[in-house]
Amino acid sequence: MANTDEVTEVASPEEHKRSEPGFGHVGARLNKFTLLCALLASTNSILLGYDIGVMSGAVLYIKENLKITSVEEEILVGALNVFSLVGSLASGKTSDYIGRRYTIVLAASTFLIGALLMGLAPSFAFLMAGRIIAGIGVGYSLMISPVYTAEISPAMCRGFLTSLPEFFITFGILLGYIVNYALASLPPHINWRIMLGLATIPSIVIALGVIAMPESPRWLVMQGRVDQAKEVLVKTSNTTEEAELRLEEITKAALSNNGSPDSAQQNSWRGQGVWKDLLLRPSRPIRRMLISSIGMNFFMQASGNDAVIYYCPEVFKAAGIHNKKELFGVNVIMGLAKTSFVLFSALYLDRFGRRPLLLVGSAGMAISLAGLGLGSKFLDHSDSRPSWAIVLSIVAVCADVSFFSLGLGPITWVYSSEIYPLRLRAQGTSLAISVNRLVSGVVSMSFLSISKKITFGGMFFVLSGIMVVATVFFYVFIPETKGKTLEEIGALFEDKDKKNDKEGREMAVV
Repeated sequence: MANTDEVTEVASPEEHKRSEPGFGHVGARLNKFTLLCALLASTNSILLGYDIGVMSGAVLYIKENLKITSVEEEILVGALNVFSLVGSLASGKTSDYIGRRYTIVLAASTFLIGALLMGLAPSFAFLMAGRIIAGIGVGYSLMISPVYTAEISPAMCRGFLTSLPEFFITFGILLGYIVNYALASLPPHINWRIMLGLATIPSIVIALGVIAMPESPRWLVMQGRVDQAKEVLVKTSNTTEEAELRLEEITKAALSNNGSPDSAQQNSWRGQGVWKDLLLRPSRPIRRMLISSIGMNFFMQASGNDAVIYYCPEVFKAAGIHNKKELFGVNVIMGLAKTSFVLFSALYLDRFGRRPLLLVGSAGMAISLAGLGLGSKFLDHSDSRPSWAIVLSIVAVCADVSFFSLGLGPITWVYSSEIYPLRLRAQGTSLAISVNRLVSGVVSMSFLSISKKITFGGMFFVLSGIMVVATVFFYVFIPETKGKTLEEIGALFEDKDKKNDKEGREMAVV
């Protein structure tokens, strides 16, 4: 610990930010090793994306081959999301105990086993077992990819790097659509098995790629392994001075949570006591963080985005498109639009900020879903199926997933992984993403049943109303985090008078 004579020499976090190489109006120089680590960690997310995309087509052949009912179809599709809740809940504690790096390996290995079971499934029960195991792996990957990436990234490019998981989810969806289209001509008892079994390939690549990745420097500091953390920061920073400044901020954050970063208490820290601070006796700033992250994750899935993608072929069949090749072709177009917008969001997130893209994306989804509801309503009540209504439905679906990829898609992962303090980050993010997976499962498993009661058009109008509420929620509860270090973000959720007192004390010290 620094003594009182040394306090006057310590610069404030804001001065650190201004003086750190890579900060300022010129923009951050992206460290190549940091980019490689973020890419490897984010590749984990391709597993969920591929499953979402490929299952939208594979389920048509599974229904035909295994003779399953619509209810069994909903259970099959939604099971992965429901059981990913188990993985996401366990992932926070697991990553605090064994580290971020080995949790990534665990996620990929679990999904690999599930994908093998699905590809070889002789019956519906066997297929469900594979979905359950794969779902647990997905839950792990959804939490650990953004948390690891956020913890190795410098502030000014953290938005770009931490949005990479959403890019890989979207790329996985597009890959799934392309595989559906390519294998559609094969016999129905073979093609869906290949579609699902191909997910084993990225799982193996991820597990091997982790060899090149270092452990999170922030996790290492929490374990009292400061020298190892410094080695990682030197590799992931542009200069030694930048690495030292980042290490100083991280150790200060660890100090405020657990005392000295070299203490025996930290060497034995494995995430204990976190749930008590999160749920039983949260401070006011922590409560605000929970409301922001859980609310954002809730609306991400309450928007119905996953269900729209899973059941898009069903929607277009209702619109009068029955040829499977044509259905999958529309899906590929939708996947290309989604991928383009998530790439745009990733590239400009650190320039425009989280709030503007989030608000534009949410408002755009509300309008798009209303348009989709209007087109579907006309198609439901018209025997002639007017071409303008079919075109409106297709354009509205593409617009909906594009606006999702611009705002809610990438920003949910970025925001959830960056707002919590170091000690609470993994398990706080885990809690928020558990809500995400629970809502996703409920929506996916009820979408068809509710749509049969109120029609697809009625369902899309309901989702549009939800997105109007979401836009208001984001405007009120989501502060901007652009350009802030992970250690500075906590101040955004403090009471204004306490925040002003803190800034005054820092100025007095300097």
